[in-house]
Amino acid sequence: MRKKISYTLPLLAVMLLLLAFVSKEKKTTLYIIGDSTVRNSRGDGGPGQWGWGTFMQDFFDSSRVEVSNQAMAGRSTRTFVKEGRWQRVLDELKPGDYVMMQFGHNEGSKPDTTRGGYRGVLRGTGDETVELTWPDGSEETVHSYGWYLKKFVTEARAKGAVPIICSMIPRNKFPDGEVERAHQDYGKWAKEIARKTGAPFIDLNSMVADQYDEWGPEVVKGLFEKDHTHTNEAGARINAWTVVQGLKGLEDCELKTYLTQDKPTLYLIGDSTVKNGQGDGAGGLWGWGDYMSPYFDLEHIKVQNHALGGTSSRTFQTYGLWEKVRQKLEPGDYVIMQFGHNDSSPLDDEARARGTIRSAGTEAEEIYNPITNQHETVYSYGQYLKQLITETKAAGATPIVCSLIPRNSWKDGKVNRADQDYGLWAKQAAETRDAFFIDLNTRIADHYNEKGEAYVRAHYFNEKDHTHTILEGAEYNAKAVVQGIKALDNCDLKAFLK
Repeated sequence: MRKKISYTLPLLAVMLLLLAFVSKEKKTTLYIIGDSTVRNSRGDGGPGQWGWGTFMQDFFDSSRVEVSNQAMAGRSTRTFVKEGRWQRVLDELKPGDYVMMQFGHNEGSKPDTTRGGYRGVLRGTGDETVELTWPDGSEETVHSYGWYLKKFVTEARAKGAVPIICSMIPRNKFPDGEVERAHQDYGKWAKEIARKTGAPFIDLNSMVADQYDEWGPEVVKGLFEKDHTHTNEAGARINAWTVVQGLKGLEDCELKTYLTQDKPTLYLIGDSTVKNGQGDGAGGLWGWGDYMSPYFDLEHIKVQNHALGGTSSRTFQTYGLWEKVRQKLEPGDYVIMQFGHNDSSPLDDEARARGTIRSAGTEAEEIYNPITNQHETVYSYGQYLKQLITETKAAGATPIVCSLIPRNSWKDGKVNRADQDYGLWAKQAAETRDAFFIDLNTRIADHYNEKGEAYVRAHYFNEKDHTHTILEGAEYNAKAVVQGIKALDNCDLKAFLK
């Protein structure tokens, strides 16, 4: 009798290989072409310069889309073609792929065969040409900026790919107090070619410039470390995020369906009135930050409480606590900050040395810090807040400053307020840096006065502590913060509230 042979396992292995092959073949590739503002040097950030294309993969579902950043530093539309870089991308293109292009920074010189003009193109979008002869005798026909973009669009489409044109990112230049834009030259011409060819267009220049103007030169300069053209990592991530926002706004562009649905994060920073101890209610004391999460739709935003008891606006930064939060910040995140209770401490005492200068001004004082055994320059309370605001904005996140909650301290039946010191200085710092401000001190003080001293002492505090709230007090304070968020004009955070 013949022995029956089973083909089950080999057949299964073949099917799995075929499935893997088919899945790989169906994976869409997003090719990005451009100059150093898209991919600087090798794309590794050296020295302190990053292109936005380096971070685009972070925004896509990697199981469905692979981002291939083919941009190269120093290239223009002309040299990207002349060096064969465009042809190499074209050879790899398959139907269903995408080509995102951003040029314009290197096209400005008069086109010739010298070191100064070898990458220059003709201005505009016309069909005029210039004939050049190189020292080796080879001939080159130089076209307009728009002609090269049109070539990319037309040839990508011929391969069944979808071209997307981006106007170039703005430089760190603020003539007359506003960022320099490209809406009269390369940005305008890129938009014109998109309109003529029907290619999707992301006005990256205007989108980023609008944000830069809102932040101002002081914030923006933190995104450019080496020169006025190339961003650092934070700047490149912000630009990548902006590209994604532009992509989301495109009609009938399926590429946006491959974006990951990553949630923004709301970070809370502050002292023990925001998070007491480990946030577990030890001693019956709670911070208001522990009760913020229930107010938000956690399917669409994350809430993290990074406050730490005993810290001031100064020591939250000098201890490295802020740096840990700052490194996590992504464009679209939010930071709510509330300090002040510990800032009135001495500047250089041997217990904690956590105090700050009492103002929102630019005062500074040199001290010897007995805790760190080092000399330290101490600044004003407002100056430390302004630093937090600036660095939050530089990461593309939204800062929201809260004045400190009132203590259980009364005079003539009215709770003592901070509207002449830390509450006032917090407001001034927020206004100076154009940050959102919630006058939490006033909101809660009004409520305390309405409830009365006896009620507040009995329900919001215990007998031994005039600063830290118990459960009911923390819950009310969180509610007051949420009410403050709802009252803010043009603050997107309230869209995430339940």
